[in-house]
Amino acid sequence: MNLKKKLGSGLGQLLIPLIALAILLLFNLFRDPGFFSIRIAVNNAGNRVLTGNLISIIDLASELAIIAMGMTLVTAACGGQDISVGAVGAISGAVFVKMVQNFGGLNAGTFVLALLLAILVTILFKMFNGSLVAVFKIQPMIATLILYSCGRSIAYWINGDATPQLTSPILTAIGMTIPGIPVPTPIFLVLIVGILLALVFRFTNISLYTQSVGINQGAARLNGINPIAIKLLSFALLGVCVSVSSLIGISRLGQLNHKTLLVDIEMDAILAVAIGGNSLGGGKFKLSGSILGAYIIQMLTTTLYAMKVSPENVKAYKAIVIIIIVVAGSPVVKEKLTSLWKRLRSGAAARKEAA
Repeated sequence: MNLKKKLGSGLGQLLIPLIALAILLLFNLFRDPGFFSIRIAVNNAGNRVLTGNLISIIDLASELAIIAMGMTLVTAACGGQDISVGAVGAISGAVFVKMVQNFGGLNAGTFVLALLLAILVTILFKMFNGSLVAVFKIQPMIATLILYSCGRSIAYWINGDATPQLTSPILTAIGMTIPGIPVPTPIFLVLIVGILLALVFRFTNISLYTQSVGINQGAARLNGINPIAIKLLSFALLGVCVSVSSLIGISRLGQLNHKTLLVDIEMDAILAVAIGGNSLGGGKFKLSGSILGAYIIQMLTTTLYAMKVSPENVKAYKAIVIIIIVVAGSPVVKEKLTSLWKRLRSGAAARKEAA
């Protein structure tokens, strides 16, 4: 059997996230039609920028959407999740800031060097996680618990307990907008990462190999695929995504705070993958589903704040809604709904023949 046919197109995976997004959009439409208004304002730098709830949702979900893409690959290949992305993001940020300080300032050249070094260090830490999972066969969540626990301490060792301020037109452009372009730059970074991964999948067999390893590692090995290499590659790509998200977080605030940078993002990233219709047990995946999941989470958060829900209660309400979405997209519910739909169609056909 052709493996590509077996994997299928996976279009049905997007049904639940699209329905969830539509419900949130309709709810906000009836609750407050002004929720969707978009206007042009002038920011503190004197640049004209787009503002509005929808722009804020797409903008603020950028770090989550990028990390969710990398988390999707790890989940698909390894059948588990990496819970250290926030902590390793703090390490990446600490390395970036330390290099900028050592270079004596930030210009185009030092920015590129500092970013490349931060990406390299992040990949090495993610490869450590990947080695525990792929070589020593430790369950991913347990293997990544190590860096989840000590990652921010490592960031502290690298950069100390200070929160250095970074004032640079480059970082301002990355965290906010490029002068003359009213759309927030993080939105473009999500598009760039998504397009690059799409091109990698288009011109290589990495997507097919990743899904094959996640579905049946033994069968993949018999077909000449190296499961260890594919799992390590998925962690390396996640490392790149974490570094880019860390850079966005630093650029937004113009400073590094290793205690708060990307804090708690790992749980939202896992939820984004699940809401996007991807199996948390590995196998078939769709990056577009995870990106939709990230935007759904951010829209839900923004909606709750717009309804004057206190920050202490936001997580509880989010948990309730997310449980409903995840359960609705679970294999058991899908199977029940499919069976019910078939019975309804069979009954309708029988009644039509009897008539």
